[in-house]
Amino acid sequence: MTGGNQKKSSCHFNPKKMKKIEKAVLIIVCIVFASCENYVEDKYEIINQDCDPSTSFVSQIKPIIDNNCVSCHNGNQFPDLRTYNGVSTNSAIIKEQVVNRTMPIGDVLTNEEIDIISCWIDNGSYNN
Repeated sequence: MTGGNQKKSSCHFNPKKMKKIEKAVLIIVCIVFASCENYVEDKYEIINQDCDPSTSFVSQIKPIIDNNCVSCHNGNQFPDLRTYNGVSTNSAIIKEQVVNRTMPIGDVLTNEEIDIISCWIDNGSYNN
């Protein structure tokens, strides 16, 4: 069969349309990532440089970790933050992540919580 009576395929490739779709997807992805990066209480600044050396793991640090971190870092994901040993061993990583506000994912620590964690780590991460 030759001539003009051939049926056009309903599923043909249109390069111009694909470029538009690719651009739209790229824009959406950029917006999603930008909104995640900017969903923070505010930029972290050290509020209290005079740390209280009596910052307590049991009464101050553990509740923050339990409420904001253990849902993910519960032994199934590194680091395991369910125990004092897990938290103290990874204290440098924890401080970096919370100060940079890259953790906890899906939640936001207050500046006061970040100060308490930083202070406790800076004072030696004692099990008190």
